[in-house]
Amino acid sequence: MGREVALGLLQMSCTQDKRENVDKAVGQIEQAAQTGAQVICLQELFTGPYPCQAEDHRMFDWAEPIPGPTTERLRQLAADLQVVIVASLFERRAPGLYHNTAVVLDADGAIAGMYRKMHIPDDPLYYEKFYFTPGDLGFPVIETRYAKLGVGVCWDQWFPEAARLFALAGAEVLLYPTAIGWIDEEKAEYGNQQYSAWQTSMRAHAIANGIWVGAPNRVGHEGPVEFWGGSFLAAPTGAIVQQADHDREQTIVQNCSLEMLDVVRTHWPFLRDRRIDAYDGLLKRFLVP
Repeated sequence: MGREVALGLLQMSCTQDKRENVDKAVGQIEQAAQTGAQVICLQELFTGPYPCQAEDHRMFDWAEPIPGPTTERLRQLAADLQVVIVASLFERRAPGLYHNTAVVLDADGAIAGMYRKMHIPDDPLYYEKFYFTPGDLGFPVIETRYAKLGVGVCWDQWFPEAARLFALAGAEVLLYPTAIGWIDEEKAEYGNQQYSAWQTSMRAHAIANGIWVGAPNRVGHEGPVEFWGGSFLAAPTGAIVQQADHDREQTIVQNCSLEMLDVVRTHWPFLRDRRIDAYDGLLKRFLVP
């Protein structure tokens, strides 16, 4: 089979107790490692409830520095288990400066790299612009013991430009820690369509870039939002290899062939046939005067 990596995606519900949430995540990481997972990705902002349903200054109390208490605990865990952990945190960078950040802890416990969320939404019950400064690290590929990772965060997963830049920089796996769900009053009419669009967008990234894509999402009700779970892993062909349920905590672990990237890209040569001489318009906000 050539080079492989075992990916683990953790789907959790969260409470108002930070220690309880981190303890739960640690337990699920340990279980995923026992199942054979080598790279384990947590959902977006896993240490607490999703903080952006209202513009509430008290929610900044959930933030912490990186390195900080949660990364220190996960660094030791990664080293003990010899696994890579991708952890999405509410980062307190400086007074008045906060980010939605994914930190990647290598299998020796070292911080392999960080990604700060680049695309910041502002939608009903997702008021992230109130809390988060847009990222300033670009779209780095983070090299770990087991694979080269491109890590976006939630809203980033809708943008083909970001996925392409990760792939062009050498990523073998795209991971998108996520917190997305149905607003109660909209679920009956739009629910299936919304979930399908979410998954389809990332499957398209897998196909267009010939790359593995994994999205762990939170689950459970928080206020008027029902986080829809449905965490999934897509192969470089776009096929759904595993998908979690919508209504319970669950962990996905799957062996992924990294040799498959070359096979898919030579059969579907989208990277070969790109017209890099003709894409200047992508640097414009809009092309119509």
